[in-house]
Amino acid sequence: MKNSNKKRMIIDADACPVSVKKAVLDICRQSHADLIFVASLAHAGSERLGGKWVFVDAVKEEADMYIINHSAKHDIVVTQDYGLASLLLPKGVHVLSPRGRIYTEFNIGNLLQDRYLSAKARKAGSRTKGPPRFTEEDLMSFTSSLKKILSNDEGIDS
Repeated sequence: MKNSNKKRMIIDADACPVSVKKAVLDICRQSHADLIFVASLAHAGSERLGGKWVFVDAVKEEADMYIINHSAKHDIVVTQDYGLASLLLPKGVHVLSPRGRIYTEFNIGNLLQDRYLSAKARKAGSRTKGPPRFTEEDLMSFTSSLKKILSNDEGIDS
């Protein structure tokens, strides 16, 4: 069971940029937060920067299931997956994307609707654009959002 006095961060590591992983590691060291990276065994050979690494079976959604089952109120989860975010928010988990978007009960419905419409269009044969290239501005937005969540929860300086 987690120590309730210590902040814990869980990273959906398979699709998380290395620069974000490094930023999280630095911020966790400063804030003394526990850090857990969750990745598929298919990515077991990737660089491990620090923190605790948990590898799950290379089955679709296995990392998501681990994160859902092992997260608790006030944890911070970094993921690009809107579906995972929508399941974590009711648990009182803070969820943000590697680009710094903070998922909330107010914006998750629209994000899920957009994802559904894009999937429906692809199924009908339309081509949809993928996400834009990850930029330095995205990284700055992420670190700012993460520090905001930590400062709101713990009173640390951002």
